[in-house]
Amino acid sequence: MTAAPSPRIDTSRPHPARVYDWLLGGKDNYPVDEAVGEQLPPEAKDAARQNREFMHRAVAWLAADGVDQFLDIGTGIPTAPNLHQIVQKIRPASRVVYTDNDPIVLRHAEALLVSHPEGMTDYIQADVRSPAEILDHARKLLDFDRPIALSLIALMHFISEKQQPYEIVSTLLDALPSGSYLVLSHASSDIFPELSEQITAEYAKGGIELGFRSREGVSRFFEGLELVQPGLVTATEWYQGDAPRQENGGIYAGVARLP
Repeated sequence: MTAAPSPRIDTSRPHPARVYDWLLGGKDNYPVDEAVGEQLPPEAKDAARQNREFMHRAVAWLAADGVDQFLDIGTGIPTAPNLHQIVQKIRPASRVVYTDNDPIVLRHAEALLVSHPEGMTDYIQADVRSPAEILDHARKLLDFDRPIALSLIALMHFISEKQQPYEIVSTLLDALPSGSYLVLSHASSDIFPELSEQITAEYAKGGIELGFRSREGVSRFFEGLELVQPGLVTATEWYQGDAPRQENGGIYAGVARLP
């Protein structure tokens, strides 16, 4: 793991990773994070679970299909099973680089670094809005001459239009070789619009700006890529093989290959 000074955790303001941890029933959050979570509608907990289940299915499918390198940005607080535990169970030599901008994730990074003996994991504290920094670090562990799966799970709806979300993703994808994949999930603004507005308003009260997007807006992240079946659907509808239990979901999800 990259050496870094012990970061200061700001417990006076909520952080998306810690609110997400609370929604998943975790313990690595603070009263300010819980205060945001308590004001969210019950569907928010369902969405957090559905989102994580999508990640599990998507990366397991990629590993089974031969992908053994993963760049996971917006990792969040470790909640077993983590991405590397999923893929290394299928492909033990897999290499995984985790990235998050919340200092509390760094404190728990040891849980992300317990790799299968044949594989490797690494962690960098960085922000997706600094893609060049992430790529420079990832090159120390990942082979950018072979396919890499870029994982952006429930992350880009925290990046507003003025922060150039599409340009950020393009920068990351442009660095990857042909045969790589984008795994992305993103909260919707148009499936349950009133619910989306309520969630956005509650996060805003905590100083967290959300940029939920329509299906058209989310599809822009996949422009120029080859979406694998079933395409861009809700997280609960994305599966390969056996279908998960059928339930409504307000998160778009997709996996696409770089031609």
